[in-house]
Amino acid sequence: MTDPQVAYRALSSRDPRFDGLFFVGVTSTGIYCRPICPVKTPQKKNCRFFASAEAAEKATFRPCLRCRPELAPGHAPVDHAHRIAQLLVHRIDEGLIEDDTSLETIAGQFDLSSRQLRRIIQQELGVSPIELLQTRRLLLAKQLLTETTLPVTEIAFASGFSSLRRFNDAFSSQYRMPPTRLRKNATEPAPAPAVTATSTLQLAYRPPYDWDHILKFLDARKIRDVEHIADDSYLRTVQIGAHTGWIKVTHAPEKNSLLVEFSHALMPALPALLGRLRNVFDLAARPDLISGHLAKDPLLRDSVKRHPGLRVPGAFDGFELSVRAVLGQQITVKAATTIAGRFAEAFGEKIETPFPELTRLSPLAERVARASLDDIASLGIVSARSRTILALAQAFRSGQLRLDAGDNPEAVIAKLVAFPGIGPWTANYIGMRALRWPDAFPKEDIVVRNNLGHVTAKLAEELSQAWRPWRSYAVLHIWNQAAKMPAKV
Repeated sequence: MTDPQVAYRALSSRDPRFDGLFFVGVTSTGIYCRPICPVKTPQKKNCRFFASAEAAEKATFRPCLRCRPELAPGHAPVDHAHRIAQLLVHRIDEGLIEDDTSLETIAGQFDLSSRQLRRIIQQELGVSPIELLQTRRLLLAKQLLTETTLPVTEIAFASGFSSLRRFNDAFSSQYRMPPTRLRKNATEPAPAPAVTATSTLQLAYRPPYDWDHILKFLDARKIRDVEHIADDSYLRTVQIGAHTGWIKVTHAPEKNSLLVEFSHALMPALPALLGRLRNVFDLAARPDLISGHLAKDPLLRDSVKRHPGLRVPGAFDGFELSVRAVLGQQITVKAATTIAGRFAEAFGEKIETPFPELTRLSPLAERVARASLDDIASLGIVSARSRTILALAQAFRSGQLRLDAGDNPEAVIAKLVAFPGIGPWTANYIGMRALRWPDAFPKEDIVVRNNLGHVTAKLAEELSQAWRPWRSYAVLHIWNQAAKMPAKV
């Protein structure tokens, strides 16, 4: 990431996925920054790039007082401020912090004092921990009030408030109005939802968006009984913590949004659900910057022209994706999909939904970890891959391995390669989809190498340098060009 051309493109995008992977020193000011610094992007001729804050300071650059390089992921002091702030946001979204949880209790979850936590959140996000908690909950409540007919009480609890009174007080204090005023027909009380009722929310994206391509990609790799593609929609069963249900995602191009219909059983896990879907459908991407850069290469120009809104499909669940990647090693997509269906049937819990195609939840690592090698191999999975899947399940269950978007990709990929049966190709594929790493490049991929002119993995790596830091998107374009060839994973 310290290649000047690559780093400057990443700097210009201000994509948070690059934060902590490099630093930029600006010769005209003598200051060095993180790639997400809010100041105006400096001219390219004034930029020098460094792999660490120490290297920037050795070159006599001073740390920026706005973006504070010492707080970058992986480079912070002992309290790892940025990671703690982001982890707190994640825990709020996952519903792991209750409305009446004290600041001392929250801080204790991070082995900090309440004073330390308050200082970190204020430095990183400009608000107090309580303000952060309240704002995220109120914004979700505002969307639910505007886009659904759910009763206000249901919305209060779904947003994370422990009581209707607290919700009303917080909403009125923040927005100077009662929650019901956002309703189009505030005088008409919304009906109480039935057990099988659903609601629909919008998830916005930056256009263009190639919905047909992402749907086709997911359709080819869907897990039988867990996922289904029908009527230009993506459906799947969902389990987040103790909450289970189903979702249906459709495209609303006139609104530059995806529409997410979800069963009300998932209401308590709604923030986490929406976050996962943003990852699956790559809604934070900047297609203007990505396509603008990749289109400069003659090898990709035609594909970019046809698919300017191409996205890299993410993972709904890290364990699910890692198993799917292992099953897809050295076989076709169709064959891997068949085996994945058997795996779900063997280890996934049953669930009732309105759709006959959705009958099982995705297998949990906890259940697979209790299986024997023979249990897994009996599904037609070769012994080496069975051992890899069992090792992954045990690592997930123990907490040794996590695959979350935003984790340091290089560190996690290195950890994955250390597992028996996981090579660089599989690790980079997982990095591309589960870690949301925009610069992953599985150079060993046979389709990529063939479509580049039957080159070696080493030469493919050299050719890919021109696509950085968006090589994950370049891989999707190459796979798209090679649609008639045997696909991978």
